[in-house]
Amino acid sequence: MNTFFDEDVAAQWMRVRSRLQAEFGEAAYRSWLKPLVLRALDDGKVVIAVPTDFMREWVEAQYAQRLMDLWTEENRNVRRIEIVTALSTSTGQPRPQREVPVPGRNATTDHNGAAIENLGAPLDKRCTFDTFVTGKPNELAFAAARRVAESSEVTFNPLFLYGGVGLGKTHLMHAIAWQITKQDPDRRILYLSAEKFMYQFIRALRYKDTVAFKEQFRSVDVLMIDDFQFISGKESTQEEFFHTFNALIDQNRQIVISADKSPNDLEGIEERMRSRLGWGLVADLHPTTYELRLGILQSKAEPMGVEMPPGVLEFLAHKITSNVRELEGGLNRIVAYASLVGRPITLEGAQEVLHDLLRANDRKVTIEEIQKRVAEHFNIKLAEMSSARRSRAVARPRQVAMYLAKQLTARSLPEIGRKFGGRDHTTVMHAVRKVDELRGLDAAFAEDVELLRRMLES
Repeated sequence: MNTFFDEDVAAQWMRVRSRLQAEFGEAAYRSWLKPLVLRALDDGKVVIAVPTDFMREWVEAQYAQRLMDLWTEENRNVRRIEIVTALSTSTGQPRPQREVPVPGRNATTDHNGAAIENLGAPLDKRCTFDTFVTGKPNELAFAAARRVAESSEVTFNPLFLYGGVGLGKTHLMHAIAWQITKQDPDRRILYLSAEKFMYQFIRALRYKDTVAFKEQFRSVDVLMIDDFQFISGKESTQEEFFHTFNALIDQNRQIVISADKSPNDLEGIEERMRSRLGWGLVADLHPTTYELRLGILQSKAEPMGVEMPPGVLEFLAHKITSNVRELEGGLNRIVAYASLVGRPITLEGAQEVLHDLLRANDRKVTIEEIQKRVAEHFNIKLAEMSSARRSRAVARPRQVAMYLAKQLTARSLPEIGRKFGGRDHTTVMHAVRKVDELRGLDAAFAEDVELLRRMLES
C-alpha cells in the first residue's frame, strides 16, 4: 500500500478532519478524532490508524459511517474504510506485552517510591475494565476512562467522574490504574481518597513537613482522588489541593477525580477550584436501567457456578434499583443462603432471604427525587427546576420533570405546579402535552424520557 500521498489526497484528508471537528465539536474531536492518522489510500480503501484497540472499537462504532460519507464526498473512488490499531514500531510488530506489577503501592522505584507507597490506597484486582458491565447510563464514563488509561498522551485533564453511591466510580478508578500499569509499569500512580489526602496534609502541617508532602504529591505521573466531595468546606485542604492540581497540570501529568456530584453542584468548593475541575472532561454515571442491572447480575452469577432458576435474576433487577453494591449483595446473600442450608435457589426463597432489602427498595417516588434525577440527566442545576428562566436548555428538562411527576406520583396538577416554583396547573398540563408530543416526534428524546422513568421506578 502507498504510504506517501499526493497533494490532492492530503487536502482531502484535511477537509475530512475539518468537517469532523465542525460537526462533532472540539471536545469529541480532540479526544477521539484528532489522533486519527491516514496510513493508506489504495484501490478504493482508506486505512486510518488509531493509537489503541479500544479507541479503534469506539471510532468504528461512533464515527466510521460519517468518516465513510465524508470520504466518498471528497473522493468518489473510495469504497470502504478500514480502521486499524497503530503499531509501535516501523517493523510492523505488535506492541510487546509487559509484566504487570501492582499499581499504586509498588509501581515506583525512584527516591520518592517508598513515600508514595505509604500514601496510596490498595487496589481491588477484581475492578478492571473487563469486569465492568456497560450500558447507556455509564457508557460515556467507561469510554472516557478507557481513553485516559490507554492513551500515551494526556487528552482531557482532569477526568472528573461523578454519580451516586454504588454506580461504578471507584471500579473505573481502579480499572484506570490497573490498565496504565499494565501498559507502562514505570508510570508512578497515586490513588487515594480525598479523606486520606486531607489526613496526610494535616499530618504534614503538624510535623512541619509540608515540603516533603508537596514533593510526594507533585512527583507522580497520575494522581487519582476518590470521593472528592469529602473536602467540601475544608478551606486549607482545598487550598493545598488547588496548588497541587495546578502543579501537575503544568507538568502535563494526568489527574482523575471522582465525586458524588458534578463540579457545578458540589457545595462548599471554592469557585476557582470548581472551575478547574471542569477544565477536562466531566462524565457522569447515571442510575442503572433494568437491562444494565440484569447484565450485571448475569456477569456476577456466571462465575459462581450455581443453578439459577429463570426469573430470579429478573426479579432482582426489577426490585433492587438503588445501587449496584446492593444488587450484588443481594445476589451473594441468595447464593450463600442456598449453600449453607442446602436448598436449591428459588424465587420464593430469594424473596424470603431479601425481605429487608426489598422493603427498603419498595418506596414511593417523590417530586424532589424526580427533579434531582432530571436535573442531573440534563446537566442543569437543581435550582433551575423552580427558577423563572425560560430558555430551552432549562425549560425542556423542567417540562420532562413535570411530565414524570404526573406519571409517577399521585400528586394533583396544582400540587405539582407548586413544587416547580409556584407555577399554575395549566403550565403543568402544557408540559405534559408537550412532552407527549415530542416523544412521538423524536426517538432520542423518547428514549431519554423512558430511561428517566425506569431509573425512578422501583
